[in-house]
Amino acid sequence: MRRLGLIPLVLLAIAGCVDADDDRTPPERPPNFVLVLADDLGFSDLGCYKAWLIKTPRIDAVAGQGLRLTSFYAQPICGPSRAALLTGSHPMRVAERGSEKRIHPMLHPREVTLAEVLKARGYTTACLGKWDLAGHSNTRYAPDLLPQHQGFDVYFGTPSSNDSVEETVLLRGDRLVEKPADQATLTRRYTDEAIRFIEAHRDEPFFVYLPYTMPHAPLAASPEFRGKSRRGLYGDVVAEIDWNFGRLIDVIGALGLAENTYVIFTSDNGPWLIKGAKGGSARPLRAGKLSTWEGGVRVPAIVWGPGRVPAGGTSDQLMTTMDILPTLTALAGAALPKDRVIDGNDVSAVWHDEPGAASPTRTYYYYLWTHLQAVRSEKWKLHVPRPARPPWLGDLVLANHVAPEDYVEILRPLLFDLEADPGERNDVAAQHPEVVERLMRLVEKAREDLGDYDRSGSGQRFFDPRGQARSGVGEQAAGPLQR
Repeated sequence: MRRLGLIPLVLLAIAGCVDADDDRTPPERPPNFVLVLADDLGFSDLGCYKAWLIKTPRIDAVAGQGLRLTSFYAQPICGPSRAALLTGSHPMRVAERGSEKRIHPMLHPREVTLAEVLKARGYTTACLGKWDLAGHSNTRYAPDLLPQHQGFDVYFGTPSSNDSVEETVLLRGDRLVEKPADQATLTRRYTDEAIRFIEAHRDEPFFVYLPYTMPHAPLAASPEFRGKSRRGLYGDVVAEIDWNFGRLIDVIGALGLAENTYVIFTSDNGPWLIKGAKGGSARPLRAGKLSTWEGGVRVPAIVWGPGRVPAGGTSDQLMTTMDILPTLTALAGAALPKDRVIDGNDVSAVWHDEPGAASPTRTYYYYLWTHLQAVRSEKWKLHVPRPARPPWLGDLVLANHVAPEDYVEILRPLLFDLEADPGERNDVAAQHPEVVERLMRLVEKAREDLGDYDRSGSGQRFFDPRGQARSGVGEQAAGPLQR
């Protein structure tokens, strides 16, 4: 990474006593944040990540002006990723309504979101896009768990995924705007709303959370983009996201906000692997969405902040979506919740390329729903023994997101050197028994703290007695986690 001079984030306080008539240096306005989350975008689906036939010139340009992350982790599926991102805590730790652990969490009202942390610092906040934390359904969701009840001043979007086009609804706050939502218009309409919000709140610190519905299948693109990409409809959809992302950057620049704004672009999980050119790609990583192989959880991530984030940087240091909350909290001069564990870390020193900066995130635990399947520490990744299709994961093991050859029975721990072998093809456990032993100790630590498919963890948050509130809305809820 290149090192450039950095603009200080916070002016130093003037020491000593100051007379009442003295002029005080006004505090610096906290930076704005724009967090863009694509849905099911694969590790290699952007030009700057060596995309196959997909053109993303606007995102690539922003990557060239900022920092590109190559070991950035989300979760294997939509809802848990959003819970981790917005709470800074592992999805297995966060509390859910009714004290269940659903495939897609119903985020408990007593959880503290990034929006709530920033609002306490004076930010105006907006969620514009897919929510998926009030029930994984567009017809059966909890209205009181929608974004406007979780710290967002403005909400325009869909309660959940577009799995059923006919049932996908578009809301403004609690009010129904459209049913069924016109899928081909959503990317542009979300971006239009974001631009209007930024223009309206240019004179105050703001946080825009922009979780696009696409490229989650079923895919749809507007007439201006449909049929234009050599990568088929999937490429059309990604190109439309790229163009609209460029519109955001242009507006931020035109309003003179660039040097006081951070923009983060990433994806909620790996790609939906569909035959032909209809799905994404995680090359050279193995597998895709709904998998704890690298292709399911390692995602593209770009950080842009002119004058603060040096241009042209690339970092392979370990970071996760859970790091976003503590990092933005620190940059804003806000306060983290003190009554709960936050699993993420402040990685702003790495973003700013400070001399000797190292990510404090040293370990990543790979859970599929409630099942701990692997752990990463530094360059090493260990898969723990498991059946090819664990029965406790229900329909998750029937998904077509994972190639048949990646549904493998693991009889003994598998160890991979991710620096030399990101595709996880060469098991080196026999050559490094001491590493296997060390990582198995981490596995046991996670099981005690976060739990596993057959046990609760001592560090899990339960704010409701079991069964107090309606649970399992729209999907199966896991039973073994009752305390």
